[in-house]
Order: sequence, then structure tokens, then C-alpha cells
Amino acid sequence: MIYQTADDYLAAPRKAVALFGMSGLGKTYVANMLRAEGEWFHYSVDYRIGTRYMDEHIADNFKAAAMQVPILREMLMSDSVYIASNLTFENLAPLSTYLGKPGDPIKGGIAFDEYMRRQSLHRTAEVSAMLDTVTFMERAHGLYGYPHFLCDTSGSLCEVVDPHAPGDPVLGAISQHMLLVQIRGTEADAEELARRFDRDPKPMYYPDGFLRETWQAYLTEHGQGPEEVDPDAFIRWGFRRLLTHRLPRYDAIADKWGISVAAADIARVRSPGDFDTLIADTLRARLG
Repeated sequence: MIYQTADDYLAAPRKAVALFGMSGLGKTYVANMLRAEGEWFHYSVDYRIGTRYMDEHIADNFKAAAMQVPILREMLMSDSVYIASNLTFENLAPLSTYLGKPGDPIKGGIAFDEYMRRQSLHRTAEVSAMLDTVTFMERAHGLYGYPHFLCDTSGSLCEVVDPHAPGDPVLGAISQHMLLVQIRGTEADAEELARRFDRDPKPMYYPDGFLRETWQAYLTEHGQGPEEVDPDAFIRWGFRRLLTHRLPRYDAIADKWGISVAAADIARVRSPGDFDTLIADTLRARLG
């Protein structure tokens, strides 16, 4: 780790931290709070994915839908209207909508092969966006004068890296420049995330092998063909499996590459000083 002691972290003139963990446990809350104080640059990996690497795919998906409406088709063909994503830090819906959900097309589902293609695009984009982090850290300081840098990673970080591989290209690059900090929830937190997801199921990224196994298991358990699947039902069912799959991978990243803080402690952070104290206390407990 780049900070060998708690004092190293507290005394650093340019602090750099990458937060990771399941979406909904406080990464973006902390990032927004630190950004609002004016000394921390907030680099959102999801925002970078959606605006730099997936933007054309997202826009083309919107255009394909618009082409089904005669008046919009006419306007698009004559360059009379412009369709683009309005993705923001707070609104990542264009990206999740593009990822889509497999299943019955009448219920908004897409073919499984197309779903897999989009998942693959997302994986490539996420790796690239993570590797861009170091460049943005230098830009944040050199161009804008921010002394501190916070990388708000995607919830699927653990699926695009191998925490057990000493030479993992993403974790290796990031760990040389910033402290990896897991926000870890409890079983109760996981249940709350699942309940929240049930109310509003959103498309997610799944690793290739896990997704294929999950899809086949769902078809077998429910006795359905691919085009009979209710897209939201599959996404809800798969989310709970995904939670179980991801937790040990997050833990391995924290164990081998960084530190872990409790979601409950993150929820009590109200200022950059609170955040620094939490990180320093965690480093002190981890490193002595």
C-alpha cells in the first residue's frame, strides 16, 4: 500500500483513495461530500464508462428505438434532430438502460446473445476507465489544482480484476498511486440492497461464466425458454446470486491490496476530517 502508516496518510500533501464495494453502500455519498468541500477531485468510473467508452453505443441504441417512430425516423434521416445521452454523476440510467435485460421482447427484454455482447463491451470499458484513473489523478492536480483525489469505482470492479493475481494489471496500476478502500456491508445491508433492488431492478454487469451459468439455471428452474423469461424477474433472481458471488471477491481485494471500512462507519462521515480520521484509524488497526 502507498501509505505505510496512518501518519503517512494524514501527512500526505496529495491524498489518493479508490473506494470499492457494492453499489448503495456509500461510495458516491462520500465522493459527493468530499467534492463539495473543494479539495477532492471526484473521478467516477461509471461516468467515465458512459461518457467516454460507451457513449456511441448508448446513443445508437436510442436512435434505433427512435427509428421505429415514423416522424422521428424522418427527422433523424434528415439530420433535423439530435439524440444523445444526458448521463451525469447522479443519473447513470442511460448506461444501465443500454446494458438491458435478457428475456421476453414484449416486456422490454433483449436476446441473450445481444445481452452478452453488451456485457462484454461494458467489461472492456470498465477496465479502460479504471486504467484512466492515474491519468485523471495527474490532470486533477496539474490542470485544476486539486490536492486530493478520490476514485469512485463501479460496483462491478471485483468482476473485472483477479484479486488473487499479484500481477493483475488494474489493481497493480491503481495500488501504486492510491489506497484501495473497501466499503463493506453486513448481512443486513445485503438484505436491504436486495429489497431495494426488488423495488427497482436495474441492469447489472455479470462476469461471462457466472452469467451463462445463472441464465441456464434460471431457465431450468423455471422451465422457460429464453424468450419466455420476464426480464425483471430474471434480474431480481440473479441479483441475489450476484451479491453472494461478489462479497468474497471484494474481501480478497481488501485483504491483498488495501483496507476495509464498515458501511456503518462510512454513514457517520460528515466531513473530510471525519473521512481522514476513519481511514487513518483503519490503517493504524491494519498496519499497527
